[in-house]
Amino acid sequence: MIKVGLFGIGLDTYWAQFEGLLDKLITYQQQISAKIESFGAEVIDAGLVDSPEKAKEAGEFLKKSDVEIVFLYVSTYALSSTVLPVAQKLKVPVIILNLQPVAAIDYERFNNLGDRGKMTGEWLAHCQACSVPEIANVFNRSDIKYEFVTGYLQDETAWTEIKEWVEAAKVVHVMRNNRLGVLGHYYGGMLDVYTDLTKQSTVFGTHIELLEMCELNKYRDEAGEDAIQTKIEEFYYSFDVQDTCPVDEIERAARTSVALDKLVDKHRLGAMAYYYEGEAGNDYENIVTSVIAGNTLLTGKNIPVAGECEVKNAQAMKILDTLGAGGSFSEFYAMDFNDDIVMLGHDGPAHIAIAEGRVQLVPLPVYHGKPGKGLSIQMTVKHGDVTLLSVVEGKDGVFLLVAEGESVPGPTLQIGNTNSRYRFSIGAKEFINQWSKQGPAHHCAIGVGHKASVLKKIAEMFDIECVQIC
Repeated sequence: MIKVGLFGIGLDTYWAQFEGLLDKLITYQQQISAKIESFGAEVIDAGLVDSPEKAKEAGEFLKKSDVEIVFLYVSTYALSSTVLPVAQKLKVPVIILNLQPVAAIDYERFNNLGDRGKMTGEWLAHCQACSVPEIANVFNRSDIKYEFVTGYLQDETAWTEIKEWVEAAKVVHVMRNNRLGVLGHYYGGMLDVYTDLTKQSTVFGTHIELLEMCELNKYRDEAGEDAIQTKIEEFYYSFDVQDTCPVDEIERAARTSVALDKLVDKHRLGAMAYYYEGEAGNDYENIVTSVIAGNTLLTGKNIPVAGECEVKNAQAMKILDTLGAGGSFSEFYAMDFNDDIVMLGHDGPAHIAIAEGRVQLVPLPVYHGKPGKGLSIQMTVKHGDVTLLSVVEGKDGVFLLVAEGESVPGPTLQIGNTNSRYRFSIGAKEFINQWSKQGPAHHCAIGVGHKASVLKKIAEMFDIECVQIC
């Protein structure tokens, strides 16, 4: 479970002046903590900080707890000297919660309190905005990263933002602890796919594990008949296996799938990119022409696999998968100017969790642009909102490229590939022009739902740019 930090700020001078104010503010902070925990995070609450001394203690406590992100609740006016020591100690993104108790003060009840002391105490419980410019001023001058969430305790828009920050922190944590395997080599000549593995590690924190085909071949040779039969049963459970699939091809794919599972377990992989092409008829060609079914199963088990050794796209798939959006391997297939849609697909792997209906396992007499023949995946992404994501390596570094659209029903190409129709708010022509102009590789990851807002937060936590096309 992801650890997120929380601390509130206030001014100790107030507590003796205004009876009940401190208890009220602590109650609000407890409500915030419980709500954040409901988003699946472990909240490390450093309490309400009301002096520089307590700020130092809170910073040390949160630092020791190794939080990914910290939420700063402005409970009332507080001095910036109670904030700076915490932020300087942590060196993680700070999300400033400018949350009033209610949307607006009940002015009539407030003005009828009849005691200006009580009235001032009540006002101070609603005085969150007073400190916001002061904190921003100090953070700007200290070069500390921060963002605001402004609203009130029952403000659903504000809580959506906070939830997205928690989701972003989860993705950052997963990516920094992920082990991505690279099996084989790049598809020769796909210059857009080539990447700087060191840059991928420095930006995302991902460990890159270089794998050998001979190891996978060894596991394939060792696969027992019981394991192969169990895998065949998994095929029939997970896929709509077409009657046209030859029995020997199903057995061949199952044997390779067993070996892939062992490779993943051996190296504790959370994602993989692969491709191989050698002399015709060699053992490794036998493997690479039978991997699509097994790699699709892995992708559906939160271990996304990208073909053609597209490391950057494996990263994009992992991000979307961690968000629960799927993340299926795709490339542009065609444009339908009559319907103003773009078609995307691939010969696999795919993400079973985001399929419209069951995923079909079908025979292919030839893999386009690749050696051999075997089994492939045929599916359409669920109709409804989708997000396209590409991890782009440009001349100025790595950034995220995002587009929100819709998977729509209609005719697709029944060629034994994943294939879907997508509509974008800016139209097919403008979409393909703007997307391509950003210089991504020709692959992208597709996930369900609109995720641009949280992807922007993820990019901010990685300190990279996020470009949204639509």
